[in-house]
Amino acid sequence: MSVRHIAIRLRETHCAECALNPLCLPLAIEESDLDQLDDIIARNQPLPRGGLLFHQGSPFSAVYAIRSGAIKTCTVTPSGDEQVTGFYLPGEIVGLDSIGNASNSYDSTAVALEATAVCAIPFPALESLALRLPRLQHHLFGLMSSEIRNDRQVMQLVGKRPAEERVAALLLSLSVRGKRQRLPENHVRLPMSRSDIGNHLGLALETVSRIFTRFQQQGVITVRGKELVIVDRARLCELAEARER
Repeated sequence: MSVRHIAIRLRETHCAECALNPLCLPLAIEESDLDQLDDIIARNQPLPRGGLLFHQGSPFSAVYAIRSGAIKTCTVTPSGDEQVTGFYLPGEIVGLDSIGNASNSYDSTAVALEATAVCAIPFPALESLALRLPRLQHHLFGLMSSEIRNDRQVMQLVGKRPAEERVAALLLSLSVRGKRQRLPENHVRLPMSRSDIGNHLGLALETVSRIFTRFQQQGVITVRGKELVIVDRARLCELAEARER
């Protein structure tokens, strides 16, 4: 979908009508209170592929709900290398890891992996609204807790686990997240490059490419461009040595 078409849809949709309502912040808000959330949200112009949502070290002002497209976050290490820290899909919120940052700045840089539409939610206004709506506050705490768990899982992935396990675990995670968007259970979209996957998992690009080829040859997955289908889910779970949640 083009940036222009996304922009048209963005202008026409509010929280109450949004298809991602069951996944995003409205999940925690009574229908009668949705207007209060709607009032503080800014529906920005869509980002083109490679567009910058926020930059590491810039003042923290808002969190962002992904409406369509995908975002990657990355940090720059002291040695100047880029480290991909996460991928964010429709219905997910990026920027939560910067809440409470002592320097009041973003902990990472967020870049659009494809044409991406977001809802900007100014954090001071969201914080104030959460104090008035306890369910929203509880939901925010849950989202922040999930962010911490995800970070821990990534650290475990890039630690001592073999390369095949890392890739298999990532594919299963993306599959589960896609299912929340009502995508077919075994359908996975890969808006990120193989290079980004390798960077995120601590693997060389060539290693990631070989593993994808091997999984296809073994009949575990099929891949066509950015579309991946899990053919043998049980085998992929064995490769990941992980239980699905």
